[in-house]
Amino acid sequence: MRDFIVNLVARLQVEREDGQAMVEYGLILALVSVAAIVVLGIVGTDVTAVFTQIQTALEAVPGV
Repeated sequence: MRDFIVNLVARLQVEREDGQAMVEYGLILALVSVAAIVVLGIVGTDVTAVFTQIQTALEAVPGV
């Protein structure tokens, strides 16, 4: 009976640590997602400006 209880407690401890690791991975994923959205929002306006300049330059070239 004692072995059963020891094994049960050990199994519960492993499951608890697995759950904690999953929460940590979820938090890291959320942080990376927020950072990516912020960076893409900032860089996106610069990329749009570059493509607008390219379009304007191509429109000025005759025969294109």
